[in-house]
Amino acid sequence: MGPVPRIASASDQGAEAPLAGATPTPPAEHVVGTSGYGPGAGTALQILRQLDSGPRGLTEAQAADRLADSGENILLARQAASWPQLLLRSLHDPFTAVLLCLGLVSAAVFAWSTACVILLLVAVSCVLRASGEYQADRSMAGLRELVATTSTVVRRADKEVPPTVREIPVAELVPGDIIKLGAGDLVPADVRLLRASGLTVHQAALTGESAPVAKSAGDIPSPDGSTVFGQPQWCFQGSGVASGSATAVVVETGARTRLAAAQGTTARQREASAFDRSVHGISWILIRFMLLTPPLVLMANAALRDRGLETLPFAVAVAVGLTPEMLPVVVTNCLARGASRLARIHGVIVKRLPALHDLGAVDVLCLDKTGTLTQDRPVVAQGLDADGQDDPGVLAWAAVNSWWTLQLADLPEPDSLDEAILDAADEDALVAHDGVAALPFDPVRRLSTAVVRIPGLLGRHTLVVKGAVEAVLERCVLEEDERRRLSALAAGAAEDGLRVLAVGTAERPARTRDYTLADERGLTFIGFVTFHDALAPTAAAALAALAERGVTIKILTGDHPGTAARACRDLGIPLGPDGVLTADRVDALTHTELTELARRTPVFARCTPEDKARISAALRTGGHTVGFLGDGVNDLPALRAADVGIAPRDAADVARESADVVLAEKDLTAVDHAIGAGRYSSGNVATYLRITLSSNVGNVIAMLAAGLLLPFLPMLPAQVLVQNLCFDTVQLAFAYDRPHPSVLRRPTVLSPRDVLRFITGFGVLNAVADLATFAVLALAPHGPGTGDDEAIFHSGWFTENLLTQALVMVLLRAGRRLFEGRSIDPIGWSAAALAVVGLVLPPSPLGPALGLTTLPIEYYLLLTAVLALYATGLVVARARYERHLSGRPADP
Repeated sequence: MGPVPRIASASDQGAEAPLAGATPTPPAEHVVGTSGYGPGAGTALQILRQLDSGPRGLTEAQAADRLADSGENILLARQAASWPQLLLRSLHDPFTAVLLCLGLVSAAVFAWSTACVILLLVAVSCVLRASGEYQADRSMAGLRELVATTSTVVRRADKEVPPTVREIPVAELVPGDIIKLGAGDLVPADVRLLRASGLTVHQAALTGESAPVAKSAGDIPSPDGSTVFGQPQWCFQGSGVASGSATAVVVETGARTRLAAAQGTTARQREASAFDRSVHGISWILIRFMLLTPPLVLMANAALRDRGLETLPFAVAVAVGLTPEMLPVVVTNCLARGASRLARIHGVIVKRLPALHDLGAVDVLCLDKTGTLTQDRPVVAQGLDADGQDDPGVLAWAAVNSWWTLQLADLPEPDSLDEAILDAADEDALVAHDGVAALPFDPVRRLSTAVVRIPGLLGRHTLVVKGAVEAVLERCVLEEDERRRLSALAAGAAEDGLRVLAVGTAERPARTRDYTLADERGLTFIGFVTFHDALAPTAAAALAALAERGVTIKILTGDHPGTAARACRDLGIPLGPDGVLTADRVDALTHTELTELARRTPVFARCTPEDKARISAALRTGGHTVGFLGDGVNDLPALRAADVGIAPRDAADVARESADVVLAEKDLTAVDHAIGAGRYSSGNVATYLRITLSSNVGNVIAMLAAGLLLPFLPMLPAQVLVQNLCFDTVQLAFAYDRPHPSVLRRPTVLSPRDVLRFITGFGVLNAVADLATFAVLALAPHGPGTGDDEAIFHSGWFTENLLTQALVMVLLRAGRRLFEGRSIDPIGWSAAALAVVGLVLPPSPLGPALGLTTLPIEYYLLLTAVLALYATGLVVARARYERHLSGRPADP
């Protein structure tokens, strides 16, 4: 058997292939058109002929040949990186590059201990990061689910045997297979309907529409401009049957489906995230300092002290002292611990570790309303009479229709609107009538009819008709002006975000013959039943929690603007006069204009996938860190355009694969937990960076000044490295710190400019304390002029450096106050250990090996005064810095 004839799809010609206007159907030996599914793709009979199939299905031999030719009906999952690949990828980090350069320089000047320590730090950091991302990939592999597991197919053993209906694995479906669909089934491939009865399909994962879409098998041409997903004859992989049943022929499977094509269009390079940009900026600031510092040290000592290359090890040690060597370890440990805690407690999986920091920086969260702000089901708002006034009787008649249609038409389950009506109705009213017959809902006529017998009304039957407003009104006995008035009343309710059904009744003489569609006429109008989307139980509390964290919500939805506005009003989201805009406004705007409009507009309705991506990109251009919560194929461009893509576990496979963060459920509370964890981790990283860099900058300034003032090196290279090693070791405590709640109330952004301002200000203050220490050493009895000048100076400054760094660790944590809390936290214990080392090491037996010696008691008394003044200066400077931050104007 030759290659299987098939229907051409968008995947044949790339993502931009047009979806409508196909050429007339060619002969059976050719593929159908060149523009994919849509008008002109052929009638059901023509497509069956092109696929060499028929209503009796394929034979097993045909199916086996086609399976070998077209491959299994599976989507290609993203290939997870191996642990060695992740390890190599972790080397592509600016700070890791800085440390490797320092290690090479240290080795070049034969400072082997320094080189070994640096390389050890690089190895630990890379292993931690690779392990964290590998664990996230393993967790994701456990979440991956097939679009469907089995499908009901019609096949024959051979051409002479009658067909049988049986279940087969979805992976074994091939083009030309005839399949059966029923309520609750997932559509296993791209199919063309052959027969359908009351079929409605959820295709929100593909289009974003929250309501089920009616489908039919007829060859009626679709309206001009209708997209491929709007064609009633076609159903696509990734959608699910809401109600009704159907028989369909499989047209495309596996990598040739629309779902697979959409997955392919997202395989582009992700832009640098907020975390990547901030780390890159700070890294280059450090690199510039490091490249500048050693030459300055060498030139100054050569010019003023006539010391040349013998100061090179000291210059390298100064450069090492400027660098936060533990940053990769602290960052990776913070992120890995935060990601592990989220997965263990809240079921949130962070697939890419830096995305956790991006979550902490999120200040704008874009989302669709369905499933997050509202549930994917309607609830009854009220019943309205012909004057638009509340009338419970209308709801009672609607409930009679829903109940007896469900009972007498043998439907598998009520649709969402009938279920909402039955939930809101009085149960006694349902059994007050006797059911006679029912005509179930039909997407073509858009009505359902129940025939009931009212107790006490002998010889009469009552028809209760419920359905679309236009369909019911045209069957009611009404004056034309009254019909227009009622239509306008229903339209007003729809503009207000409500879904509307009309209810009418008619009396007929009792009879035994069947009721038909012709009986649905001459109705008396009863009223309207209105619905709104049920609010998500946790939405209001989650919105309040996100607002406290400074996160602005932007709703990007494909629904009607009135529906979106109604959900916002029900949840208390303030909307101004232009609070809801339709996406057709977006198309005519430049990127700059859209950036300004997106900043002040909370709701965009009727959004296409491209609109969502443009709005997310415009918000990023405006300086915001953007998170996007989506679950459908239509959300893929926006998931990629945002700083952080977030998807629930039950999202479409391609959306889940493209996301950076996967939630156990589509719940804003889980997003709040994830943002909190991100700020927890990023707050610790930011605190570490500010404290470490400000202390390091102060020490470098003091070393440069001392190198010019003293006739000897202010500190030996070994002493610098031991001091750095002590400080680096205790800095691991920052990964285990618990930030103050105030840190979690606003996004944490590592702005290079802000970090530079902080470390410069507090670094100068630290340098002043060091210079004061020089004065103390000059006034001490064993100061300059004695034989122990160099050892006394080195020991005194060594002790002062560790004590001041311990003070900085305790006093510069954001939001903390001195002696806050009843117990000492990890930072307190670490600072205390650092102070003990600074006091004990010089007089210990290890002191002489490092060139240190015992200090006179007078030095400690004077040092206490210096430290007291330094601590006071730190407290005052921090208070001014926090007032400066609190006085900044907030982003509108």
